[in-house]
Amino acid sequence: MQRLSSKILRAIASSTSSLITLPKYTSSACVVPKQFFSALSLQPNLQKLQERAIPGDFVKWGSLGFYRTSSFATGFTPLQRKPLDSIMDIERVKDRSPEDITSIWDDYHLGRGHIGVSMAAKLYYLMEHRAADCHYFVIPLWKGSGYTTMFAQVQMPHMIFTGLEDYKARGTQAAPYFTVSYYKEFAESKDLVLIRGDVVFASKLSDEEAKWLLETTQSFYLNDMRYKLVERFNKETHDFEFKDVLQALDMPS
Repeated sequence: MQRLSSKILRAIASSTSSLITLPKYTSSACVVPKQFFSALSLQPNLQKLQERAIPGDFVKWGSLGFYRTSSFATGFTPLQRKPLDSIMDIERVKDRSPEDITSIWDDYHLGRGHIGVSMAAKLYYLMEHRAADCHYFVIPLWKGSGYTTMFAQVQMPHMIFTGLEDYKARGTQAAPYFTVSYYKEFAESKDLVLIRGDVVFASKLSDEEAKWLLETTQSFYLNDMRYKLVERFNKETHDFEFKDVLQALDMPS
């Protein structure tokens, strides 16, 4: 991972003290038929369920582990991304409608420390195309009476988020707060891409905040006007102003 320019870091750092109220989110518990998920995905092996690997050429986070914990983990050993068929029984759902698959996927992840959402395949491919040129962005996240700035690296089919302050202090050794994987197994047959987000440090990021962060970051890559800010951040850093991101999100600068 390359370091951000000092101009961008100064601009962002100077704007992190604005007071904002964090929006509230609601969700309801749903019962999901367990037969749609493989036996492996339901095993009580917490470590295996919570470990997530990021490709070695993606972000060299150093000796870090991908676990939900309140402190930075150590002793990370690179692993392969969890295959979709180890989470969901693909054969059992392949004949279901996109709406049914989406509902099953979303409901299964509620309350499990994961984010389960989906998107249309055409939107995924647009995001993939744009992320190929623009890997990085910064998002202000509402927390309590103010906001903190998150640093995102987007290299499809993965995204990684960490706190900007941690990144500034530790560089490529900064620990990820939140990781995202996109699954394209139903892209051609159902025009559907499943998305799984894993909150690595629950003390840093709640599930509700992680979902908002994911959806907001996607909006900056999919919305034409917002994507201009992503391009400016990556290609015209001397013209990038963090206050423009705040304005796009209706946050005071």
